[in-house]
Amino acid sequence: MQQVLAVVTIVVTGMLVGVEFAVAVFINPIVDGLPHNGGLTARAAGGRLLGRVMPFWYIGALLLSAAWAAVAWGGAGSALVVTAAGLLVLSVVLSVALLVPINDRAKHWTPETAPADWREQLGAWDRLHYLRVAVIVASFVLLAVALARG
Repeated sequence: MQQVLAVVTIVVTGMLVGVEFAVAVFINPIVDGLPHNGGLTARAAGGRLLGRVMPFWYIGALLLSAAWAAVAWGGAGSALVVTAAGLLVLSVVLSVALLVPINDRAKHWTPETAPADWREQLGAWDRLHYLRVAVIVASFVLLAVALARG
């Protein structure tokens, strides 16, 4: 049972990392290059879609890692799983406190309604998102190492 929980946790967390990494490294840079502020429209649409899905994904990964940590408590690799779960908590706090407020504004912007500093706000979101990606990548790596040690 613990092995199944570990694999499901790693798959869910790995897919989360993949999506967030793709947003940071590929999607946002591509859409930011669109002419006529097309990137603003694309980011707003992405913010609406991912803003509905990602909270469940983050909480799901966190709950799975917490369940794995509880089941594995005291065993091989359990400290790694607990640390990974702690990093996922950090990613949720970072998201709610810093990224979501920017996203909640940006998901309603159009080229006509965006504030004058929209590029600066999206730049701040990008920098915070890179930090969040680093945190969830670290969590994913710890989960994978814990499974390998288990």
